[in-house]
Amino acid sequence: MRIISGKARGTKLYTLEGNNTRPTLDRIKEALFNIIQNEIPNCVFLDLFSGSGAIGLEAVSRGAKKAILGENSKQAIKIIEKNIEKTHLREQIELLPYDYKIILEKHIKDLIDIVYIDPPYRTDYAYKAIKMILDKELLNEQGIIIIETDNTEEILNLLEEIEIQIKDIREYGRVKLIFLSKKDI
Repeated sequence: MRIISGKARGTKLYTLEGNNTRPTLDRIKEALFNIIQNEIPNCVFLDLFSGSGAIGLEAVSRGAKKAILGENSKQAIKIIEKNIEKTHLREQIELLPYDYKIILEKHIKDLIDIVYIDPPYRTDYAYKAIKMILDKELLNEQGIIIIETDNTEEILNLLEEIEIQIKDIREYGRVKLIFLSKKDI
């Protein structure tokens, strides 16, 4: 796993051992950033279930003003710290070592432009996180929420319960990226 583009391009990243996290494959990461490339410059980016921090670090490498990395696994936090040091992007990274609910409840101080949610599969964390983001008005008016999942049908069913607009769904084998925005009123 590596940083694909920008200031830290080519930097190899540390990853977690075991099956507790699933690093986003480089081809999916590259496709994701090709889709949102025009939204990245000077944005505030929230990577809510950061794992190794690769997505948020990629965003900063490509020109995001700031990336907020949320992760509650102690092992993952150590890996993220090593990756922040290795990429030399510390100035633009805010690492929040808490559960996503605590992060959204107490620690988001800026309006978020792009939210990336890649929670453990087979959970309803994406739905709960989006509901909190909308209820607490943490998303910029033109903001984007992206969910990485292999459980599209269940996620889409849950999303019907909240005021969110599905803009696009991209498929990469088992993995799907769902792009969301606030509903047009």
